[in-house]
Formats: sequence, structure tokens, C-alpha cells
Amino acid sequence: MTDNSMRTPIGRVRGLGSAKAGLHHWWMQRITAIALIPLTLWFVASLISLAGAGFEETAAWLGSPFVAILMVSLIIATFYHAALGLQVVIEDYVHHEGAKLVLLLGVKLLAALLAIAALFAVLKLAFGG
Repeated sequence: MTDNSMRTPIGRVRGLGSAKAGLHHWWMQRITAIALIPLTLWFVASLISLAGAGFEETAAWLGSPFVAILMVSLIIATFYHAALGLQVVIEDYVHHEGAKLVLLLGVKLLAALLAIAALFAVLKLAFGG
């Protein structure tokens, strides 16, 4: 049986695939970066408009479905983009395989936990909890 895949011989030995995963990673970084531009501008403008507002006014603002959806989108895009970027840094600059694995898992776990905490806070305020 002939292997007509795009893998190199050393890639087949190591069980590594083609560069398709890297291309997906690259695209996701670009897509999240583009999404973060308007979301961040909206968030900064919102913070400026809420300057001096109290908790009740801020909670009411965040309770709006449109605002809550934008905030959830900002949180997801931010933490996903950050995790992708940190993954690249770790893969490029950490050369010990054990340390690399621990750091990659740590970054993914920390990003997921922080995103979940932020989403919980937004949803709690949005649904009046």
C-alpha cells in the first residue's frame, strides 16, 4: 500500500501530519485578531461612556442582550486569541519537550478557566443574578 499523503518520511515515522493544522492555527489567529478590532473599540468606547457610573447602571447596561452578546464575543475571542499566541511563543522558544507540554497544557487550562470565570460573571449580571 502506497502512502500518497503530504507527510515527509520523518513525519510518517513520528506520526506527524501535514502542515494543515498550522494553517488552521494561523487563520484562527488572523480571524480572532480581526474580530477583536471592532470588539475592543466598542468596549473602550463603552468604558468611556460608563465612566463614573455606579454598579447598578453598569449592571443594567450589561443586562442588555445586545451588550451581553458583544461582551461574550469579546471574552471568547480575547482568550482564544491569547491562547493561540502564547502557544506559538511556547512552541518557538521552549525546546525541552516536557516543559513545552506542561506549559502548553497550562496555558490552555488557564485560558479556559479565566474565560469561563469571565463568561460566568457576564451571564450572571446579564440574567440579573
